[in-house]
Amino acid sequence: MNVTRRTLVLGAAALPLVSTIRYAGAQSAEFNYKYANNLPLSHPMNVRAQEAMDKIREETSGRVAIQIFPNNQLGADTDMLSQVRSGGVEFFTLSPLILSTLVANASISGIGFAFPSYDEVWPAMDGELGAYVRGEIEKSNLVVMDKIWDNGFRQITSSVGPVATAEDLKGFKIRVPVSPLWTSMFTAFESAPASINFAEVYSALQTGIVDGQENPLAIISTAKLYEVQKYLSVTNHMWDGFWFLANKRAWEAMPEDVREIVARNINEAAVKEREDVAALNATLRGELESNGMAINDAEAASFREKLKEAGFYAEWKGKYGDDAWAILEKAVGADLG
Repeated sequence: MNVTRRTLVLGAAALPLVSTIRYAGAQSAEFNYKYANNLPLSHPMNVRAQEAMDKIREETSGRVAIQIFPNNQLGADTDMLSQVRSGGVEFFTLSPLILSTLVANASISGIGFAFPSYDEVWPAMDGELGAYVRGEIEKSNLVVMDKIWDNGFRQITSSVGPVATAEDLKGFKIRVPVSPLWTSMFTAFESAPASINFAEVYSALQTGIVDGQENPLAIISTAKLYEVQKYLSVTNHMWDGFWFLANKRAWEAMPEDVREIVARNINEAAVKEREDVAALNATLRGELESNGMAINDAEAASFREKLKEAGFYAEWKGKYGDDAWAILEKAVGADLG
């Protein structure tokens, strides 16, 4: 299945009804679990997740029924992280940068301007760097699936003007997720970062609490941020993904053969979602322009140099530790300084 804009729209219209009906008829399931996330139903993650949940239900002969709660229905990211830890929800997808509020070194994959392209991202996250981060997550009594889902390279939007170089970020009021790494990076740019949960981003932009925000193209589109932002600057300043997390007690309650079915389908869906996001990104630039956004390509070198001058890389190398930093530099094929 290729996820196109049309299938995304159709999926957004159909999934809430389908999900409710399936769950209502699933009370006889042995394991009735909830999966929460912060993305609209039209995002490729929820489209592929629904496919995975359908396959899990089928392959377990109805023993496992997982209902999707998208779009912050069960709370903001930090609320849902608490819920998956306590067992209020059984599954949750979260950016490693926000997960770092619990697992400090989870955010290492999001270091500013570390990954040049996807050619470096997937070998790293499916290889040594990803294995390292999963090991850190598991120390916090959470279960994490092997394959990270794609969120994308992050771009900056603004209501006050384009961002072409690091100098344009000086004094810029920008919303960032609740994560120390984001705050640190934009502080290094001499911006004014404000930590705001995603559920409140649209209204914060609409009311002028902040001048702009940063997110991958797919989220800028599906969350309709073009309605409240005029300028889009392609900075590719961070790569971001979603770790698929599970409550450990709920996970271990399922027999081993059932866990294998669940994990396999979720991991296969993650790989398909990566392909969807790549295909979507190839078309989104033109669509966002047609929705009135003025788009420019930023100069990465000025931002990287500013971060080095501000001591950003040295600071975070110290926080993550030499061993973790060496794994990152090996993965991205560069000396970050």
